Amino acid sequence: MIQIDEPMSAHTTFGVGGPADVFVTPQSIDELVSVVAACRKLDVSYFVLGKGSDLLVSDKGFRGVMIALDLINAIAREGDVLVCEAGASLKDVAERACEEGLRGFEFASGIPGSVGGACFMNAGAYDGCMADVLQSVDVLTPTGNITTIPVEELALGYRQSRVRNEGLIVLRARIHLAPADSALIREKIDDLTRRREEKQPLEYGSAGSTFKRPEGYFAGKLIMDAGLKGYRVGNACVSTKHAGFVVNLGGATAADVRAVISHVQDEVERQFGVRLEPEVRFLGW
Repeated sequence: MIQIDEPMSAHTTFGVGGPADVFVTPQSIDELVSVVAACRKLDVSYFVLGKGSDLLVSDKGFRGVMIALDLINAIAREGDVLVCEAGASLKDVAERACEEGLRGFEFASGIPGSVGGACFMNAGAYDGCMADVLQSVDVLTPTGNITTIPVEELALGYRQSRVRNEGLIVLRARIHLAPADSALIREKIDDLTRRREEKQPLEYGSAGSTFKRPEGYFAGKLIMDAGLKGYRVGNACVSTKHAGFVVNLGGATAADVRAVISHVQDEVERQFGVRLEPEVRFLGW
């Protein structure tokens, strides 16, 4: 499916962002590879989009081809491994693992991202991360080759990976889990869900934790200690529930969100000498 001038506000968890010139939704990995090959051949800018949960697209939008992975989302079981296409949501993978009686993916049940994005940034929460469960990934390289990379060679670190550093595109991932009682897995997922709902401003659009954790500090505490809880520009603000989140109160622009992020960075650095690095990626600025 191909759409023209598709608003990115409909495809990011912040709920902001102008139009992408062309918005393509391939229906299979083969189609995805073909679309990327065509963009490269024509020297057209492109961006591969998962769930848009770590993305701040400018109000002007994206000049190029946005390739959405929504329909490339199959999940299959092979023994104790779930083979997941890149567009599968982490929530769906966690639910499938629970149904299959496979433990180890509960940590990701509330992360609003895709498998591909999670491999890209080694997503994690509640003392778990992708590096703990990944077995291997199939990727498309910048030269157009498809190759399998074992987890030991992915250079996974805090919000880092070879996928991110080398411009690789994740096609599918193999997630190695362990047999367990489904009821116990469900209990843990429900517990983590309750904890998220209590501590995080899930009622508003956001990109989750806005900033990476600075070494030796916690971003949310620095922001709170700087007196920035509730700091607002337009309809974007630092959450009063969790200072580590910048949220869209409704009707915010991308410029509002970025202004809040920039002010938080400047003020925390002024007061504490620590420059916060956004976990959010900026596109089309």
